Amino acid sequence: MSAPDGLRVTWWGHATASVDLAGVRVLTDPLLVGRLAHLRRHTPTPAPAAREADLVLVSHLHADHLHLPSLARVDAAAPVVVPRGAGPLVRGPGAPRREVHEVDPGDVLEVAGCVVRVLEAHHDGRRLPWSRRRGPALGFRVDRAGRSFWFPGDTGPGPDFAAAGPVDLALVPVGGWGPSLGPEHLDPAQAADAVAAALAAAAVPVHWGTFWPTGLERVAPGVHHRLFVTPGERFVAALGDRARGLLLTPGETRAVRA
Repeated sequence: MSAPDGLRVTWWGHATASVDLAGVRVLTDPLLVGRLAHLRRHTPTPAPAAREADLVLVSHLHADHLHLPSLARVDAAAPVVVPRGAGPLVRGPGAPRREVHEVDPGDVLEVAGCVVRVLEAHHDGRRLPWSRRRGPALGFRVDRAGRSFWFPGDTGPGPDFAAAGPVDLALVPVGGWGPSLGPEHLDPAQAADAVAAALAAAAVPVHWGTFWPTGLERVAPGVHHRLFVTPGERFVAALGDRARGLLLTPGETRAVRA
């Protein structure tokens, strides 16, 4: 548990992180398995501590962010904030009974002792490309006791990132899987610019170096190197002195100074 006025972050891989915010543990986009369809985890499966949460934030409906088997493993007492339209998925047959808040960009709610501001993201909000189940892709700014963090979810460079700041910490996506990122993701340089726009004091690169399609590293080693191996270090280099870049390995915890 974090100190009452502290801020600590643990990156579990992909977009999953625990942020201990002044005594409340916030979990983002829990994905706690070793394999997802054709994607294989290339880092250790998250420790049981990744399931501990006082609040869960889900940025959008894609299965690598709203992963129902992983969410079912998370403490059922933790409220979950999801895009509007995701409630029936989260409350589906066999799911734990839990408090669910469906939200849209622009909403502000107080939950688990935190103030959560819901932000716009530029990303496909459908569950699957052919699915009628859809909801807005979201980002979040979370405040508690004078400390704050920003999790933009998956997004391209379209939103006004300045609206998220200033914040103590950003968890910003910097990579993905091949063959390209496309316009609805941030590359390392774009992510660094987003962090600077949000006036974040420190930033952890996420959504890289964790999952990769089986066999694609052999077929396209250059793509693997560019989108999987190097995004974190390229983000920190692009960030320069505009914010403190925290390059974590999955399972590593770091305190964030005020």
